[in-house]
Amino acid sequence: MTDDLPELRASDADRERVAEILRDALAEGRLDMAEFEERLDATYQARTYGELTPITRDLPGAGVSAPAVSMVKQPTESGSWPVRIVGGEGSSRWAVAVMGGFQRGGRWTMPRQFNAFTFWGGGELDLREANFADREVVVNCVAIMGGMNVVVPPGVEVVVRGIGIMGGFDHSQEGVLGDPGAPRVIIQGFAFWGGVGVTRKLPKAERQRLKEERRQEKLERRRDGD
Repeated sequence: MTDDLPELRASDADRERVAEILRDALAEGRLDMAEFEERLDATYQARTYGELTPITRDLPGAGVSAPAVSMVKQPTESGSWPVRIVGGEGSSRWAVAVMGGFQRGGRWTMPRQFNAFTFWGGGELDLREANFADREVVVNCVAIMGGMNVVVPPGVEVVVRGIGIMGGFDHSQEGVLGDPGAPRVIIQGFAFWGGVGVTRKLPKAERQRLKEERRQEKLERRRDGD
């Protein structure tokens, strides 16, 4: 399928699947650090399946399949929580920031366990648009002289179990009851001279919808006043 549709645009989840293969290859000694960094840069710069395919062609577990393309417009998928708990392995399981940064966001699948490491760097894990591999997911954070922020949507229950030494974990979103059927996000790990924050925000589409509603209300009030 990938060879048949080389110009089809790749998604963030596709790039993360390739990055995961590269990380496994580095850990197994199939790639040295220079090769890993070169291929990882190419992965995040890739825009199409044709550009992604050669990056892992010589590695086990390679192959990014292009999705089936339908020319018929489908109904919009429900945003209810049961629909967003999809099972599977998740789109990405690791994120590392060493004197740099990382960001996971948009439409992706949060695995049952996600591991994040920051050293003199920072990262953001945004779950507002994410699907979830399970009803309960765990974020393992290690922040050394760095930081990380986890963004969750309203309705998600948050549990924080991290340990901080000259640093800390944000507990401000604990105790907020979750919606029926919504996932629980457990944030745990270790922070040394660093911190792990938790922010609760509306998804971008919902924020835009509310903004438009407020704009319409203002217009209606002005018309009524006239």
